[in-house]
Amino acid sequence: MTVNSGSPGWYLRRLSRMGPREVGGRAGDAVRRRRWRSARPDSPRVTGARFTAVLPAGTIAAVPPDAAKRLVAEADRLMAGHAEYFGVDRDDLADPDWWYDPKTGRRAPWGYAFDVPYRNEDAVGDIKQIWELSRHQYLTVLAAAYAVTGNERYAERVAEHLRSWWAGNAPLRGVHWTSGIELGIRLLSWVWIRRLLDGWPGAAALFEDNPVALNQIWHHQRWLAAFPSRGSSANNHVIAEAAGQFAAACAFGWFPSSTRWRADALRSLEVQLRNNTFDSGLNRELATEYHGLVLELGLAAVAEADAAGVPVPAPIRRVLLRMTDALAAVVDNRLRPPRQGDADDGHGLVVDGEGTDRWASLLATGDAVFGRLAWWPAVTGTDVRTPLLAALIRPYAENGTAPAVSRPESRPAHFADAGMTILRGPGEIWCRCDGGPHGFLSIAAHAHADALSVEVRHDGVDVLADPGTYCYHGQPEWRQYFRSTLGHNTLQLDGGDQSVSGGPFLWTRHARSRVLTVDTSDASDGGTARWCAEHDGYQPSVHRRRVELTAVSQELRVVDEVRGGPRRAVRLAFHLGPAIAADLVGNRAQLTWTRDGEDRSAALDLPEQLSWRAHRGESGPPLGWYSPGFGRKEPTTTLVGTGFADGAAGFTTVLRFRG
Repeated sequence: MTVNSGSPGWYLRRLSRMGPREVGGRAGDAVRRRRWRSARPDSPRVTGARFTAVLPAGTIAAVPPDAAKRLVAEADRLMAGHAEYFGVDRDDLADPDWWYDPKTGRRAPWGYAFDVPYRNEDAVGDIKQIWELSRHQYLTVLAAAYAVTGNERYAERVAEHLRSWWAGNAPLRGVHWTSGIELGIRLLSWVWIRRLLDGWPGAAALFEDNPVALNQIWHHQRWLAAFPSRGSSANNHVIAEAAGQFAAACAFGWFPSSTRWRADALRSLEVQLRNNTFDSGLNRELATEYHGLVLELGLAAVAEADAAGVPVPAPIRRVLLRMTDALAAVVDNRLRPPRQGDADDGHGLVVDGEGTDRWASLLATGDAVFGRLAWWPAVTGTDVRTPLLAALIRPYAENGTAPAVSRPESRPAHFADAGMTILRGPGEIWCRCDGGPHGFLSIAAHAHADALSVEVRHDGVDVLADPGTYCYHGQPEWRQYFRSTLGHNTLQLDGGDQSVSGGPFLWTRHARSRVLTVDTSDASDGGTARWCAEHDGYQPSVHRRRVELTAVSQELRVVDEVRGGPRRAVRLAFHLGPAIAADLVGNRAQLTWTRDGEDRSAALDLPEQLSWRAHRGESGPPLGWYSPGFGRKEPTTTLVGTGFADGAAGFTTVLRFRG
């Protein structure tokens, strides 16, 4: 079903997912927006401002040489005007047009910010393409290159672009003033730009001695204080808003409202980090990249607090510790976490060059701040961000709260509250089983209809893959496919999704899952790991799935049952990773791939009750695609079996790896 997110029907569906308090808050926002249309004050006059949130002496010297080399190479590409965002190459970064979308060739309209129809690609262009550049994270890379090399050409380019942006994006004018997450991340970037440029003679003239910069910083914080994400939208956006507001109020605490903004943002962070995180440490959106984003934002906020001497409530550090331990628990042997839910390549703080592993970087920072546990996977890569954050954040043991937290003595495999189970076997077999809630809050904005799906890797290679996300706005048929039930390794009944979509970031009915059996014994020890769960998304029928991973045979067995209800049409999909070649004959697929120059293979025996067909790179409708990152997709093989479920024996699939 294609849904227009700006239609009257969508607004009614969206309203139906809000509680009375949220409706009242949004009504107040609407009144405030009308009032602000004709009341845009200048920031209070500031005199004698000083920037004191500098890096400790010796921090830059601690940056590993290979990480610095990658950073400088990235900075030089940016200086030459080249970058790639969401699959689109840009060569205009020497003098960017802040309102231009290179994907569609459109330019966002000028006007009062809250009048801009930013969800309408025909009117604005691809909003992600326009917004990404104005997060100014490419400028934090250039500023970091200055800090590492002392070459002033990087600093001068940063100053040139900031002055251009401030001149072309007056407060409350245009598309860059429509979304709080953009303002929050942009503020965080500005804080780090000022910090990394501290040795440059022009830094103070660019920021604290610049009335234009002060006006922008003040208006960003005024906006965030007035329009927080609320209610059913209080997901990763509210974390970014609070983190950016808090960082700016600490580092740029030059305004009469700075103390209040700082206190309010810190309270919001404490509440919202808890709300957005399961007790197990996994992010409640059940979208792994947002786990990474929230963790990055939280660590950056704590860094600002410690740099400014602002006491941080112990629950904030404890949540970040749990999130870090959870990340260490779920990654595969190549440090890749699950590909679950939405992913839009969003980052909280970027100071590294291309080729730096995001997840290894987070684990390295976790080691520096919290201390690694014995079962954590080894991290051998290097990055720039870890020594910068570690120089500001007080080690966890020094904060007097370490004894209050019980950390796992062995690597967790089952996260009951999140419904995620990781089965591990010999030959670095890694299998994620999904029996958790359908996303977070009433709209579950970043959820996919993936109940009971599995994701299987062998030595870090996607064998049975989660296809990813690809897009958000502007291509509704692709948005629908990548978040659909058919777009995941699970069972579809009667051609519909388990959960009902009401828009690109809205689900109006959520399938409810429950895990029935878990035995996460490490199959590499010679045993069999087991998992069983069911969901009610196809009432009156119930879909139940059993998964077993056996060590001796290196065999993964998946059994699907449809219990109760009438005879149902079935489609069972298995999406192969892009590295996997498949030869399907009847109901057996021979799988082959190469890893580190070595040929590898597996046999996939599919349920014989179903008729099987291989699909690859089809577009009418979409089927057989893998998205390695936001805005990018590539053909891959999807095996789909069709037939009927009528109360007979279950559908059994067996995947056997060869040594």
